[in-house]
Amino acid sequence: MIIDIHNHPDYHGMNAKAVVENMDACGIDKLVLLSWEAPTNEYQPDTKMYFSPLSDEPTPFYRCVDYAREYPNRFELGFCPDPRKPDAVQRLRAAAKLFSLRICGELKLRMMYDNPDAIRLYREAGALGLPVLMHLDYEMPGNGGYPWGSYWYGGGIDALERVLKLCPETVFIGHAPGFWAHISADDQYLTKPYPTGKVIPGGRIEQLLEKYPNLYCDMSAGSGCNALSRDPEFGYGFLTRWQDRVLYARDAFDNRHREFLESSPLSARIKQKLYEDNARKVLRNGETL
Repeated sequence: MIIDIHNHPDYHGMNAKAVVENMDACGIDKLVLLSWEAPTNEYQPDTKMYFSPLSDEPTPFYRCVDYAREYPNRFELGFCPDPRKPDAVQRLRAAAKLFSLRICGELKLRMMYDNPDAIRLYREAGALGLPVLMHLDYEMPGNGGYPWGSYWYGGGIDALERVLKLCPETVFIGHAPGFWAHISADDQYLTKPYPTGKVIPGGRIEQLLEKYPNLYCDMSAGSGCNALSRDPEFGYGFLTRWQDRVLYARDAFDNRHREFLESSPLSARIKQKLYEDNARKVLRNGETL
């Protein structure tokens, strides 16, 4: 079985039928649909070209539910309310009870991820058995856009470490440019969302993986694929060392992540973990997938 733990409904104009057809073409058995609930002043206006046009939020949770009702054997659900809302914990509890959530995600907000309201939500997620999937981005100099020059999310790798330390009973899944840039021990994360060239060993990701057993990695999107393929020899070594802590995902509808894995010298056992076993281990009630 192949499980994609990160995708979105209505993304890039894809309806439920089109997503299932894409899954079939890419050999994906199950896909986890994630919400992205954020205020309109925390994402670029052209986001609406790529996400749901049915709400002020890029990916409202009800659209995930709609897809799962249409194809109950193909889609699983993820939901993360904005932790700054006073009913966030109650909404997460209700969603977990009513819709059998697999994951708390995607968290993608212009706030420091270790603020007290967020910590409260993470601890509740941990109590419910839900891993928290978080998107990290640094502000990039010279990256023009309205209303801000660049969009940052989460507060960087240091905020992530504080979260890991404060919530040891909750599993966290790192994702996006501000996470994957730290596969290398250089400072390209300050200037490039997609760093290039040889990886310098000793990056913060591996430091955190060694120190915090509650951290996992979401290999999706251009950020994950770029981090693993920019220096393929290092990428294969990373996946070998951390074969129990990386999850297959796309956050898109292409097949480049699987093509990278299938062209690699990784063993069939390692690929099995990346494609399926780690998801079953980490996702809430994953053994029933």
